Amino acid sequence: MANSMSRLPLILGIETSCDETSAAVLEGDERILSNLVLSQAPVHRIYGGVVPELASREHLRAIVPIVREALATAGKSLAELDLIAVTQGPGLAGALLVGLTYAKSLSWAAGKPLIGVNHLEGHIQAVLLEQRRHGRPEPEWPAVALVVSGGHTMLYLVEPRGAGYHYLPLGRTRDDAAGEAYDKVAKLLALSYPGGPIIDRLACFGREDAIPFPRVRLKTRAGGESELDFSFSGLKTAVLRYVQTHADLQEQITIRRQKMSGHDHPGWEAWRDACSQHTLDLLASFQASVVHELASKALRACELRGARSLLVSGGVAANCRLRRSLEEAVGPACYAPALELCTDNAAMIAAAAYPHFLAGERLPLDARAFAVWPL
Repeated sequence: MANSMSRLPLILGIETSCDETSAAVLEGDERILSNLVLSQAPVHRIYGGVVPELASREHLRAIVPIVREALATAGKSLAELDLIAVTQGPGLAGALLVGLTYAKSLSWAAGKPLIGVNHLEGHIQAVLLEQRRHGRPEPEWPAVALVVSGGHTMLYLVEPRGAGYHYLPLGRTRDDAAGEAYDKVAKLLALSYPGGPIIDRLACFGREDAIPFPRVRLKTRAGGESELDFSFSGLKTAVLRYVQTHADLQEQITIRRQKMSGHDHPGWEAWRDACSQHTLDLLASFQASVVHELASKALRACELRGARSLLVSGGVAANCRLRRSLEEAVGPACYAPALELCTDNAAMIAAAAYPHFLAGERLPLDARAFAVWPL
């Protein structure tokens, strides 16, 4: 079907794996006609993290309007689409079901093929989408992909295979994801949610060597766990213990919580003014430890597997310190998407669906969502 088309197929992408409702329209895996993202951050900010039940409710409210707006922005109708792509997993079960159920309904009503996409593959494909939409060549293969976000921290070896790509897992987090560690440290210090962007911005004003947080040391166990595995729980605990032993930081947290409670949308300047130099040094030292863990394992994976490129994706791939560290180490062989394609978005889901569509895959209407779904 796709090969007989005189044009690239029009793909509607739908993404609802966590706390962002997104819809996009793409031409093949190259041209983004629309890519709308509605963040739930204001809803979850009061809790310092995502509340699954609230996430599902917000997706229910947003899914129909955002799909309609994505089609209108692209200047396309449902009848003009060639296929519908939706995140099938992994993610929050209730959130996934909202997107999957709506995508099934559209597929059945309009008679359009449906493709279920692994969210992790979507993040990796965001890097390739970035290359294609600007007319740049693909990375040289094989490549190591670092997928790092609030819910995932993974390493894969990626190679083209047939119409699509093959993904070999190399490493994973044994506890918290990197983005989750950012959020929890931000919550501890009474900073904004999500924690990654505000910590990245404020860390620029601190000294990375001010606090010698311990580097991660993981033992390879009998079960065959890889030297490329990650861990952030110990670092998070080290930050907590440090705060507990420094009264001035505890006092600052109380003052900051009171001072910022009256601000609906404070900018980073307001947060900087609400932080002592000690707090800024703490943030810089924490971030340096996270970046060291991510970069050292990613570079080690490239070395072990003879990778010719390094792909970096996921929400934490927007982190300036991480990007700078990897770009300095790898140079032009380091690839990352534009910031709007780093966080959860439907364009990456539509792009990831395209090779599966070409391979003749279709998702049956009785398919279920997967809260846990290895790539």
